[in-house]
Amino acid sequence: METSRTRRWEARAALALAAAALLVLLESANGRGLWLVALVVATVVAVVAGVFWFLRHGRIKRWFALALVVAAPLALVAVFVAEDLVLSAVVAALLWAAALGTARAALRPDPSQWTLPVTEVPPPRRPFLVMNPRSGGGKVGRFALRERAEELGAEVALLDRPGTDVQQLARDALARGADLLGVAGGDGTQALVADVAAEHGVPFLVVSAGTRNHFALDLGLDREDPSRCLDALRDGVEARIDLGSVNGRPFVNNASFGAYAEIVEDPGYREDKAGTTIAALPDLLSRRRGAHLRAEAGSLVADGPQAVLVSNGSYDESDLAGIGRRSRLDRGVLGVIAIRVDSARQAVELLRGAHQRGIRTAEAREVLVTADVPEVPVGIDGETVRLATPVRCTVRPGALRVRLPRDRPGVRAPRARVQWSSLWSLARGRPPRVQPAAPPDRPAPVGTEQAAQVPGTDG
Repeated sequence: METSRTRRWEARAALALAAAALLVLLESANGRGLWLVALVVATVVAVVAGVFWFLRHGRIKRWFALALVVAAPLALVAVFVAEDLVLSAVVAALLWAAALGTARAALRPDPSQWTLPVTEVPPPRRPFLVMNPRSGGGKVGRFALRERAEELGAEVALLDRPGTDVQQLARDALARGADLLGVAGGDGTQALVADVAAEHGVPFLVVSAGTRNHFALDLGLDREDPSRCLDALRDGVEARIDLGSVNGRPFVNNASFGAYAEIVEDPGYREDKAGTTIAALPDLLSRRRGAHLRAEAGSLVADGPQAVLVSNGSYDESDLAGIGRRSRLDRGVLGVIAIRVDSARQAVELLRGAHQRGIRTAEAREVLVTADVPEVPVGIDGETVRLATPVRCTVRPGALRVRLPRDRPGVRAPRARVQWSSLWSLARGRPPRVQPAAPPDRPAPVGTEQAAQVPGTDG
């Protein structure tokens, strides 16, 4: 009861702060407030359009677009300075930021939607860990992971030679009696060994010794000190999570098609990531380069998207741009994000939630990606391979027993989507319409499509 009352007052406070931000701007402008609001909106539109043109066009048009991106905000600042409205603009911006923060607090998801259930388990007797000493800039040596693991009774195999078959290493360890498999390395290696662990029904340990550690992040592990992950060898709990598969190859994070996979496959990407990306985007966005893709996921059919991301579990809709967080990995579904933006107008429309064409999302047990070429590049947990089309992505619900340290940072609560209609309903004492997360034993409906509400979440 107290929580509901608190949320209701938070919703009312958010609406009041938003109204106050608008009133400050209107009242301080001496009757020209609406004109200034329109100018702010026009500036945002110009910047978004300019960014799109910069990414899509090359040569002279690209630099005109960059000039627009820089000049539009500067012109807005100049207008506010000339009208002596800088202080009012700062106050209005602070009030608006407070309104958004309070709105997210009022609409925050219930912990049941993002808390991963765990069970008590005894320590393993013969754990086996694969460690890549080069991963993450040398974290294995820097944090003495091998020595720490051996102190806790683990057998450790170092990947100190190129071309080592990590899956065979894991199978050989199981044949010797290993009762836990683990990896200190990147997410690509994590996925390969996790596949063996799932196949044999043994627990799997993730040690966050990679560069980005997206898998470890979504499991709530410590990415700053990977040695803390090894605590699971003596005092751990266990959770069951899903494992993705793309044409039979496992993935723990995602499989990407289209622009990202094409760019990463470029031979110059490793040496100059930014330059290669900027040079490739005009041809990719205008479809002068790359395959014509078609993605099918239940009721979602995306024809000709510039990019498709299939994830092991859905990414939070409030963080689509950064592709950063999955609040649950045990819902038995794949998340799908299909992006198609053909014009600056469509890019601008994303700002007001008109995503039915620009960004479309869905959840499904199976995703089929076809193309007009016999094979396409696919980024699987950050590593690009070429796969024969059609490419079929599936999920194995609850296939992986993951061992977690009892003391860990935990998963950050997902950010709430700010929907003013839901906020208004909550302020009036009515519960907002919230889609609850499906429990692990009852996955969400297959093939349900939804439009992303907020633009904005590689392994």
